[in-house]
Amino acid sequence: MSGVPVIDLAPFRYGGAVDRERIAAQVAEACETLGFLVVSGHGVPAVDGEALYQAAHEFFDRPLAEKLTVRRPRNDQNRGYIPYGEETLAKMGGGVTPADYKEVFAIGPDQVPSEPYYTGPLAYPDFAPNLWPDGSPGLKPAMLSYYDGMVNLARLLGHAYAVALGMPEDFFVERLTGHSCQLRLLHYPAPAGELAPGQLRCGVHTDLGLTTILRNEAAPGGLEVRTRGGEWIAAPAIPDTFVVNIGDLMMRWTNDRWRSTPHGVAVPSAEAPAYSRRLSIGFFVVPNYDAEVACIDATDAVVKYPPVTVRDYRVDRFAAGAGAAE
Repeated sequence: MSGVPVIDLAPFRYGGAVDRERIAAQVAEACETLGFLVVSGHGVPAVDGEALYQAAHEFFDRPLAEKLTVRRPRNDQNRGYIPYGEETLAKMGGGVTPADYKEVFAIGPDQVPSEPYYTGPLAYPDFAPNLWPDGSPGLKPAMLSYYDGMVNLARLLGHAYAVALGMPEDFFVERLTGHSCQLRLLHYPAPAGELAPGQLRCGVHTDLGLTTILRNEAAPGGLEVRTRGGEWIAAPAIPDTFVVNIGDLMMRWTNDRWRSTPHGVAVPSAEAPAYSRRLSIGFFVVPNYDAEVACIDATDAVVKYPPVTVRDYRVDRFAAGAGAAE
């Protein structure tokens, strides 16, 4: 594996059946061999990413006391400000490491209907309210505009995944009608000193959802992906593209034909810390919480995973990684 493949989605968006099948085959190969790909031709306005990048930097530059006014209320919520030391994502897979060297601001769906699906007991924590800082008025509109573009891209990817797997084209899109996708601003400051042994900017983990869409930044100490052969490779940061990876739910749906890939964010080299500040923008695609995840690709194979709902699979595992390292 020489690197993460780059796939142009424009022919899938605008082309006919032959073009769509061709692009879907490229997506399938990437998902089967690495679990990561880079997409161009996605249709998301570049200005939305640029506006959010600026607004996010302005927020993270605010005093800590101000950021803490919108601190995440509970570990099982992916909402509000998450300060340094409060996430150890390696714990989601049973790893034991120091806390991730990062701070986060996260939202989910901002306005949802007043209906039982969104307000009933099973709706928590997927539809917990967002928290917005008073001192950063530009953050909310920038995040919501970007969020809408990511939802559209998630649906496009859902179509491509279904075609790639030979499923009805709306299979995954139908399971996003009541989604609780998460948008996370991931700020990795330049290290102020030596990090603890084994500490990373983000510990090695796999993502829990259907798929993840990341706006990657070219700065030292970035996203690294572990290939099937055990080699670690850097994810590219190409202008106007997104890094996309498969999550655990997709791995279960495909009975391991597509596998979620361990990844983490490295510590910058000793000579690079002064210019290694990094901001990544991650969109985590979470299907309807009551959707059943059952193997769809096990005709001639042993079924490796029992059926499970999205909610039952995700909630406790996320909370495990959300808390600070002991």
